[in-house]
Amino acid sequence: MATLDELLNEIPTDQIAAKLGVDNETADKAIKSVVPLLVGGLQANADDPEKAADLQANVNSAPSTLLDGGVNVDDVDQNAGSAVVASLFGDNNADDVAAKLSGAGAGNSDLIKQLLPILAPIVLAFVAKKLTGGGAQAAPAEAPAASGGGIGDILGNILGSAVGGGAAQGGNNPLGSILGSVLGSKGGSDALGSILGGLLGGKK
Repeated sequence: MATLDELLNEIPTDQIAAKLGVDNETADKAIKSVVPLLVGGLQANADDPEKAADLQANVNSAPSTLLDGGVNVDDVDQNAGSAVVASLFGDNNADDVAAKLSGAGAGNSDLIKQLLPILAPIVLAFVAKKLTGGGAQAAPAEAPAASGGGIGDILGNILGSAVGGGAAQGGNNPLGSILGSVLGSKGGSDALGSILGGLLGGKK
């Protein structure tokens, strides 16, 4: 089963910190806030029949081999990552997403903005690898599977593991206890749910 811990373990925090000119602790805090938002955004798209096909295409084209032998951050296609962020959050650009996360205590807005196009391809590559059960390129699948099985199940497992006590909880993550609403809770005080609602709600 895919878990948030497993996904976070694939992310080369030290390389990203060095590339962006911050210390590892600062990078780690921001990464552990951005990744759940990306997963939540992907799941929201998987659950939306109008967006499931685009998500399936993004996963099919994700180079799951990016994870083989450990991610080299220089191999991450940030242009593709920016396109994924745009497809996830529609009219909200990276500045909007970063500002909302920063406002929730996730860290510096400029740092988050730089992280989004780096982390999005890694998250997609992780999902693609889990979908195929190995390191090969994700095989094309019918779009409905994105919402009813495959992709949706993997994303749900990642978020479920976090709510169950995985890496996203705890004091090191300012959004640690906020994953519940991504899984369907209606709690209006939930920070991540509020952020996702603000980013995705305008498209419905």
